[in-house]
Amino acid sequence: MTEYKALRHIPHANLFRQGDVFVLFGELFGRGYVNGLIDEARAAGMTILGITVGRRNEDGTLRALTPEEHAEAEAKLGGRIINVPLMAGFDMDAPPGEQNPTEMLSGLTLKSWQDDKLDWTKIEACRAVGVQRFTTSAQAVMAEIDKLVPDGANVFFAHTMAGGIPKIKAFLAIANRIYKGRGERFMSSRALLDSDLGKLILMNFDEVTANTLKHLIDASAAIRARVESKGGQVRYTAYGYHGTEILIGDEYVWQTYTNYTQGYAKMRLESIATAAWAQGVAATVFNCPEIRTNSSDIFVGVELSLFPLLLALKKEGGEGGSTKWAQEQWDICQSLLGDGISLQSVLDKLEAYLQTATSTSFRNFEAWPMDNTPELADLMIGTSEEITGLHTDKKALITDHLSALVLEGAGPLMFHGAAEKIAPVLWLNHDIIARQLNALHQ
Repeated sequence: MTEYKALRHIPHANLFRQGDVFVLFGELFGRGYVNGLIDEARAAGMTILGITVGRRNEDGTLRALTPEEHAEAEAKLGGRIINVPLMAGFDMDAPPGEQNPTEMLSGLTLKSWQDDKLDWTKIEACRAVGVQRFTTSAQAVMAEIDKLVPDGANVFFAHTMAGGIPKIKAFLAIANRIYKGRGERFMSSRALLDSDLGKLILMNFDEVTANTLKHLIDASAAIRARVESKGGQVRYTAYGYHGTEILIGDEYVWQTYTNYTQGYAKMRLESIATAAWAQGVAATVFNCPEIRTNSSDIFVGVELSLFPLLLALKKEGGEGGSTKWAQEQWDICQSLLGDGISLQSVLDKLEAYLQTATSTSFRNFEAWPMDNTPELADLMIGTSEEITGLHTDKKALITDHLSALVLEGAGPLMFHGAAEKIAPVLWLNHDIIARQLNALHQ
């Protein structure tokens, strides 16, 4: 288990400047955590470089971006993209003439999936092919990036790869029951993890979410050696999730979203950063708060712990600090609720939810990530649906606004925190997010 270390101060280290290089190791598709880092890098005058995961042909083969796709991706990033496919994971890889794991799972159904078995020798062979493909491509990409890093420059590598669920028809129905189901539609997350399907997903999560950080560190060794030999410095960051401290009863308390199936891979990610740190490589996993994103929306209830950020914004106004901006955030959130519904009543509802014995029983850091239960699903999903129903427009939620604030606060904390070289794993909790936001808006 990773040592729990929360970032408790606002870092101000300014390592990066005009002419330094920022490398996004993961493709930018939508608004997410990495946008905050890119904003910081651009403000510092850094050169922005990126990679692509590539695209799939109709027959499933991986290809580079077309000129049109390449131009669109570079416009979205605001920088240059090395057009060598770096799709992580092995769910579509196989030795010549063999089935890939996605094809092996093609006959899986909602009735059969818990009993369907996989040939692990064949799966391991597919994994080896996928890893070889990725590491070979990563070396080619880094050779191109090396040419774009001038002597005397510092380099910031931002790892953003995550995911790894094979694209099989039955999984959406399974996921809906595990992450959204309650009552008769509830399904245990343990049932998934104990199945061969679940074991494969965990393996692929490891390859996509965690092992790619190790491949990045290894593939960029020549860049790191050259940069450091010329007096420059290199930093690596990655995005973790391992629960978050939020205000419960006016105290910051660690809590978590359950069930978080990627948690095992996120802990592996932490261990990779810790091992790199011990070898003198400054790699930091920042465990960030829960937010709403396109990918997190399958997890109903993950957004509930965002609401207490409003309380943190006022609490962390600072001695003599202004709470005017914090109050403006309350006013914005109040405006999103239906007539006659007070924001305070929503926060009271959240506090009651967080104080239940069911919620409290999942605050076990050592046992993370815990399996879901029918009781938690009923309480969490029910509370989520009830609060969503209090909004004027279900497409304009308080949690959307609060997610954007978390992204804004996390960017500078990671950028300057990485520069300061504090530790291999750091938690960004609501206290420091709120303090950073208040500082930005004084």
